[in-house]
Amino acid sequence: MLSEDELALLEAIRESGSLSRAAVRLGKAPSTVSHAARQLEARFDALLFDRRRYRLQLTPAGQLLALEAARLMQDVSRLNRRVKQIASGWEDRLWIVTDEILEFDILAPVIRSFDALQSGVTLRLTSEVLGGTWEALRDGRADIIVGATNEPPAIPKLRWFELGVMEWVFAISPRNVLAKATEPLERETVARQRSVVVADSSRSSAGRAYGVTGGQATLAVPSMRAKIIAQRQNLGVGWLPRHRVAGLLKRGELVEKQMADPREPNTLYVAWRGDQEGRALAWWLDELRQPRLAKRLIKGLEITD
Repeated sequence: MLSEDELALLEAIRESGSLSRAAVRLGKAPSTVSHAARQLEARFDALLFDRRRYRLQLTPAGQLLALEAARLMQDVSRLNRRVKQIASGWEDRLWIVTDEILEFDILAPVIRSFDALQSGVTLRLTSEVLGGTWEALRDGRADIIVGATNEPPAIPKLRWFELGVMEWVFAISPRNVLAKATEPLERETVARQRSVVVADSSRSSAGRAYGVTGGQATLAVPSMRAKIIAQRQNLGVGWLPRHRVAGLLKRGELVEKQMADPREPNTLYVAWRGDQEGRALAWWLDELRQPRLAKRLIKGLEITD
């Protein structure tokens, strides 16, 4: 490993191309810099400086040494910062998994606030759907999950709190044949239409879908936004978050239909493992407990276009 002075010497010569200018840059006498350069060559038993030309330059071996030494110095510096970071209670990385039904746009300002702490913690945000969200926490692919639906499953040392309740509306395109059907709609009547579902991302089970009758044709899409678009384009029918489609309902681009079997509101959860509580996790839990943020996440962003 090179010392900081030796690394500075290589960099000064590489950039200045002159022994005298390198000496001025380093604040040392030219003879001192020349002696240090020869000592460095003796240490590595290699010609590091090309003195044959008007400009003093690094040889290919000198270039390699300078580049690799600079990289190693950066690695050591990063390691020192990470050690201090962990010692002060901050995690090296925090993996946040949100259920796809929540929108990243709403979390972006929270990430900015976290960045302002300058904790050094690397954030990783990914999303799952339905059973896949709980599964991510169970299988170690998440440090915290946000927006998980259904009752918390059996996970060792699981801790959780309720984020809020999401309300649903059975909404269809005004062009759909059910738009003028007599209400309330019976399950058998709806089963004749294709249901649009957001594909469950569970890896260990067949997954689940809400409001689908056995034998009913389905169109599986990757996100709630895609589901809203699909139903707006009359590609199928199904339940949608009421607040998110309020504008589309008001403008008549979607039509609400009363169902004989209404869908109960869903409770969404925040969950984590109690044996992995660092300062970053604690900070995020505090933020997610704030009623204003929780309400915004549950309501989502209204579709306007």
